[in-house]
Amino acid sequence: MEAGGLEWLLVPMHQLVSWGAAGAMVFGGVVPYIPQYRDIRRTQNAEGFSTYVCLVLLVANILRILFWFGRRFESPLLWQSIIMIVTMLLMLKLCTEVRVSNELNIKRRSFAAADSKDEEIKAPPKRSYLDFDLNYFWHWSKFTDYMQCVLTFTGVTGYITYLWLDSSLFVEMLGFLAVFTEAMLGVPQLYCNYQNRSTEGMSVKMVLMWTSGDTFKTIYFIFNQAPFQFSICGLLQVFVDITILLQVYLYSYYPQKPVSHTAHPASTKAL
Repeated sequence: MEAGGLEWLLVPMHQLVSWGAAGAMVFGGVVPYIPQYRDIRRTQNAEGFSTYVCLVLLVANILRILFWFGRRFESPLLWQSIIMIVTMLLMLKLCTEVRVSNELNIKRRSFAAADSKDEEIKAPPKRSYLDFDLNYFWHWSKFTDYMQCVLTFTGVTGYITYLWLDSSLFVEMLGFLAVFTEAMLGVPQLYCNYQNRSTEGMSVKMVLMWTSGDTFKTIYFIFNQAPFQFSICGLLQVFVDITILLQVYLYSYYPQKPVSHTAHPASTKAL
């Protein structure tokens, strides 16, 4: 009788814990970007946030959704990708509007061919090609250009996935590429710290948030038997986070050289 009563109590508690963990997986990744979004709106300054973070996360999560069609993983992980894509598009929209409003007499750049009215007066009249110059890629002047790029990438990769969906090798490689891309998101910050021999301007609290979030995510992957790509790349993310924390210790107690650089972005990674 006692065992039955205990089971009656444990079952709903287990269900609540499962729902809580699933909710944390779905929305936990976007939490760091909420204060970042509010700060940009309040200050009308987007210099502290790199839009390349949006690019990496959009690519990673689009590929993860395509991977779901080849190998159905848990719904919370699918919804996490959808929520992250929406969040990154909102961040891109705000950053683009703020950047353009703060710059005067800039040369307009676009993903697709631009009309002459979008160019500087002294610039050549009209371009009839896609603006894939690496110096200006992902530095466009309108949010619609980012949307065109995202939709083009989604269409091309979606079509390729449709053609190769029956290939288990392709599907597994697609899944690995998706999570590996996201796992590499902290590497630019790691390399930047190494180049400057300093972590000045980088939020240690933010890195601790990355580490705790990535650790939780990796444990979730392992215990819920997510595809092995998720677990491996989750461990890689935790390793990168810990390495950045080691840099904080090393460069704080053993400074390498005087620092004369601008602050680095403080929020450039998803949980």
